[in-house]
Amino acid sequence: MTNPTTQAKPILEVVNAKLAFGEHTLWSGLNLSVMPEEFIAVIGANGSGKTSLLRAILGQEALTDGQILIGGQPVGRGSDRIGYIPQHRATDSGTPMRARDLLQMGLDGHRFGLPWRSRSARERVRHVLDCIDGHDLADKPIGTLSGGQLQRFRVGQAVISSPNLILADEPLSALDLQQQQAVANLIDEERREHRASVLFVTHDVNPILGMVDRVLYLANGQFRIGTPDEVLRSEVLSELYGTQVDVLRNQGRIVVVGTQDHDHHPDEEWS
Repeated sequence: MTNPTTQAKPILEVVNAKLAFGEHTLWSGLNLSVMPEEFIAVIGANGSGKTSLLRAILGQEALTDGQILIGGQPVGRGSDRIGYIPQHRATDSGTPMRARDLLQMGLDGHRFGLPWRSRSARERVRHVLDCIDGHDLADKPIGTLSGGQLQRFRVGQAVISSPNLILADEPLSALDLQQQQAVANLIDEERREHRASVLFVTHDVNPILGMVDRVLYLANGQFRIGTPDEVLRSEVLSELYGTQVDVLRNQGRIVVVGTQDHDHHPDEEWS
């Protein structure tokens, strides 16, 4: 875990933020300042607004109240100061895009017109291929890559522009344990190299527990923010959920029992 410098300015500021859809409030009064190189895990049940928080930071979802600032400026769509890693989804095996092109989109995908192919851009692609151990895969169609290989390139795409903030939305889902650890370590290495902040949405904090500085836990329209030891406690989560929740610790792993992640599947924007 890191020790963010207290004199540094926040990369991300969420100020008295509220997000509601009709009469359903996901969260309100949310205040969060994220410092350079800080790694924050965003946890909560389905429908608690984890993905919606990332969408609001990306400028894709308008807040009901409050504001979000990146480097002291209001958020906007298509900022190269933010790198985004989506949930893993299988890609059609017939997709012709090469893995190298997926990386390149992280440099020029937000621009209009012809792609940028300067010498510095080519060197940056080579550097990221080094970081993700991707040279042997660079010219393969992305539809032929395994889940772990594809997520490595998605991490590369997210960090290739050296963003100040990395947003990761369940990037370990559908990956096996070895792939989870490889992708988590890659994100951790990249944020350390560029002193980027990370917001990492996850259902299971264990694969990243050693990297996490703070936890933002969302539940029932409420939230708690603090270190893992401060937030992931039976009494804290029981208060959030309004029912008995047990937090068990065994050989360095944390298991939360009793949150009743309901069988129904809420709309994606509420996840």
